[in-house]
Order: sequence, then C-alpha cells, then structure tokens
Amino acid sequence: MKRLFFGMLFCAGLLAAGVTNASAAVICSDDPVVPIGTPLHLKTTTTVSTDLVSGTVYAGSTSTTTWFGIVVYN
Repeated sequence: MKRLFFGMLFCAGLLAAGVTNASAAVICSDDPVVPIGTPLHLKTTTTVSTDLVSGTVYAGSTSTTTWFGIVVYN
C-alpha cells in the first residue's frame, strides 16, 4: 500500500511539474551541511539522466564540515 501511495504521489508531482512551465526547473533539492569533519578532503558528484528527469547527487568533506545533497531537475 505504501508503494502505491508514494508511486501515485511521485506521478502527481511529475504531472504538476509538466503542467507548469518548468522546462529546466528544480523539482526537489536537499542540501544538508553537518558541522563534523573528516581528516580526508573528499568531493564527489554523480549525474543521472532519464527521458523524464535528471538528477545530481553530491557529497564532500573537509576537516570542519561534511555536506551532501541531491537535486532533481525536470
């Protein structure tokens, strides 16, 4: 039942994004920053694209902060 609900919610969101004039709009975005660092300085970014949406997932860290996030585009 949860899969059906979240599937319908996702489809409704895509429909709403398609009906509005959002040719290159951000559908959702999340960018938390944690004030905990690591001794390694890292940074990685991955982009995934389909016919309907594309997205970017990224993460990184310094000696003082760690950040990660996701951006989904229409």
